[in-house]
Amino acid sequence: MIDAISTWANGLGAQYGVNPVIFATIYIGAIPLFLASIAWLVRNARAGKPTVLPVMCAGACFVSAYVYLAIAGRNIPVWVWIFLAALILYGIWSTVRDVRRKIAAKDLSTGE
Repeated sequence: MIDAISTWANGLGAQYGVNPVIFATIYIGAIPLFLASIAWLVRNARAGKPTVLPVMCAGACFVSAYVYLAIAGRNIPVWVWIFLAALILYGIWSTVRDVRRKIAAKDLSTGE
């Protein structure tokens, strides 16, 4: 089964000019950086500090694998871009909702 998945991923990689190992490494490697950026964002928001840099870092981590796909890929079908746009929009909405909840939880716990 692993061989079949590997063969399939490598075939897609060759077809679209993207190395699946690099894509997966960027995708998985960005997860802890994204979570750290979100923690930094929440901490800054609760402390009343600027949140621009943590938001930019979180956003960069969130789209990093897709930036690689956009740069290295070729002949990517339109449906893939539509699907990725939907994933990114949902991710933005979900992240904003969760960050607002975490910030609000701080406000409720301290009575501010």
